[in-house]
Amino acid sequence: MSHDSSELRPALPEPGHPSSPAPPRRGPAWSSDEDQEAVPQPTTPYDGPHRTLRLLRRAGRRQRRVAAFLALAPFALFLALTVEVPSLMTRPAPGGLPTGLLLALVQLPFTWLAVLLYEWTARRFVDPLARRVRDYDRRDAPAPERAP
Repeated sequence: MSHDSSELRPALPEPGHPSSPAPPRRGPAWSSDEDQEAVPQPTTPYDGPHRTLRLLRRAGRRQRRVAAFLALAPFALFLALTVEVPSLMTRPAPGGLPTGLLLALVQLPFTWLAVLLYEWTARRFVDPLARRVRDYDRRDAPAPERAP
């Protein structure tokens, strides 16, 4: 499983390194702060659209892994029990159904649970990140020209 530790503790470049942020420029000592224009600080890979895209990719990967596990785990359990313990699968369960058939029927609600969990996590975690990326894209796009 991949893990990006840059989100936890971003590595700061050494002073003087080309990628280190430049100190804010100041005007002459006799000028006032109102005369100086704000110097934009360089963006780092730890903020802005690059960070949001990285978080979006990570959230999508996590979501796919959890959903795949929840959908495949009951099926894998059913197959393993069928191969390893066939006598258990033919034994009647409460209600008169064979245990194997009961386990096969349990897979359907479990798959629905995986789908519902996938949709809930998409709305809760992934959609806000996608919306943020879309907002960055809209902000950077040139404004449409109006015809007179």
